[in-house]
Amino acid sequence: MRIISGKYKGRRIFPPKGLPVRPTTDMSKEALFNVLNNHFNFEGLKILDLFAGTGNISFEFASRGSTPITSVDADFGCVKFIKQVAAEYDFNIAATKSDVFTFLERNKATYDIVFADPPYGLDQKTFEKVVLTVFEKNILHGDGMMIIEHSKYTKLDHLIHFSFKKSYGGSIFSFFELEKVDDIEITDFDEL
Repeated sequence: MRIISGKYKGRRIFPPKGLPVRPTTDMSKEALFNVLNNHFNFEGLKILDLFAGTGNISFEFASRGSTPITSVDADFGCVKFIKQVAAEYDFNIAATKSDVFTFLERNKATYDIVFADPPYGLDQKTFEKVVLTVFEKNILHGDGMMIIEHSKYTKLDHLIHFSFKKSYGGSIFSFFELEKVDDIEITDFDEL
């Protein structure tokens, strides 16, 4: 696992063996952040990383200057590893051991970006519940974005606030926004 951009670009991070995770591949992560680059300046963005696993996505945001970052995972080993790396690199990441839905129910904060990478084996309804809960609890800033990573067998484009999706190998990123700004195309400047 490596950080692909920002202050710690190229730095390799080695999670311990035995964590119950499926980290986002470097290729998928690079593609995801290329999309996000077109929407955000990362400096100072407030990030929520759900089902954080190894912290792969949290570390990438932190390297690019996003702060503060909240990483949530139910596994003690994952949370411990995220805390260790955050301390080593002086990342402003608060790692929380919690069931994601319990965290979302109790959460009072709002975020610029919410990223969720639930285990692919969870059922369709659970994936939908993650998205719906974020919007029902007003966890996303008005001009923010939620991204959920899932397999091709999970369909989320029917949900409210769905904006677009990108596919990379076996992974799909579905993007959700409160307000979608329609692109205006001007083809003939002489008419203006």
